[in-house]
Amino acid sequence: MTLDEMVRQVRNCATEMNARYGRSVFDEWAIVSLAHQMARILAYSGPRNDAFLRNFANDLGALRAELLDAKYHVGDFEFAREAAGTRFEAFMVLGDGLYLICNNTTGTMNDIAKDPRWLNAQVPFAELSDKVRANPLACSV
Repeated sequence: MTLDEMVRQVRNCATEMNARYGRSVFDEWAIVSLAHQMARILAYSGPRNDAFLRNFANDLGALRAELLDAKYHVGDFEFAREAAGTRFEAFMVLGDGLYLICNNTTGTMNDIAKDPRWLNAQVPFAELSDKVRANPLACSV
């Protein structure tokens, strides 16, 4: 998948998740490259455009170890249940060194998961995961 195609898929996923949840699930989404031990934003949507990269290392929080763990493959994802504020709630592996970072800057995954609509809102996220497994992001950075 090209970067433009991936951005479209992520936007569609976010729109569908929000519709099923009744409000924004993740108000911040970013596609990042961690190639060559350097974080680079390839696409971003959210309220902290300038602060996102500046705070990236700190905001990884509980997901830091998982993000770099070799057990995760294209399409795999992980959630941080206790991430609060600007700490990232989730990531998905999009390709080699390429990740989707998802964040709710005002709540936690625990807050989100308390709402019974969260079960249905997860469906588009899982579908995005399947699409990524079938057609990973191919991007040279």
